[in-house]
Amino acid sequence: MPVRIVTDSSSDLTDEEVATHGIEVVPLSIRFGEEEFEDRTDLTVEAFYAKLAVSSALPETAAPAPGKFDAAFRRQREAGADSVVCVNLASDLSATMQSAQNAAKGIAADIDVRVVDSHSITSGLGTQVLLAAEAAANGASADEIVALVESMATRTHVFGALDTLDNLKKGGRIGGAQALLGSLLSIKPIVDISSGKVEEAGKARTRKKALGVLRDKVAEAGEIEHLCVTHGLAPAAELEEMLDLLAPIYPREQIRVGHIGPVIGTHGGPRVMGVTWLSPG
Repeated sequence: MPVRIVTDSSSDLTDEEVATHGIEVVPLSIRFGEEEFEDRTDLTVEAFYAKLAVSSALPETAAPAPGKFDAAFRRQREAGADSVVCVNLASDLSATMQSAQNAAKGIAADIDVRVVDSHSITSGLGTQVLLAAEAAANGASADEIVALVESMATRTHVFGALDTLDNLKKGGRIGGAQALLGSLLSIKPIVDISSGKVEEAGKARTRKKALGVLRDKVAEAGEIEHLCVTHGLAPAAELEEMLDLLAPIYPREQIRVGHIGPVIGTHGGPRVMGVTWLSPG
């Protein structure tokens, strides 16, 4: 393909999706104290949540160094690409976009690289990347793919239901007393990240009601495309419950299901449940 697609590991794409669509993923890093891990390479989703459960402090995430993106862009050039479109995690949430832009400037004399802000995370970003890769496979130009991603960025919706307040406490976003009270009351915060920023979208008093809120957000959206359910290793029964809630709204067999990896899971916490979709263009 003359145009190749690069993204970062917060897209939470599966290895199969990456291989099938010829996408290159540049990993962010996760640090637990003195231990640093490369997302996807050194730390699986399962291993991350296992470490998170026994860590008293919130792990730290870090954007890839520009050199990581530079190497990725050069590999695409060596593989025959004329252009690269690099679609990244929302710039308001991470320095990843800036790192990719710096690398693109450094390699500009060798290959045309376009860096695009998805204004999204996890499967919202992942959906944009997959559709960009499909467009590239169908012969779209770099200009056309950039225009497609920029259009999708304004149409991508991301909502999440947190199952625990522990990570907000560890991250210093709420105090211990507030977290304890919230846990006793079974408060489940709902967040809206559709703008590329984390905004509060409500609170539910039980997990069941929180999943219902996510269902309601999808229902209220009207006509939608590319619905995804993504989660931080939520119990299988809860995943099934979420899919059952959505089935009357959207064909269940068309719902893409994925895991929320370490980059977003650090802040969302274990068992976080999310829904992402595109409004029609």
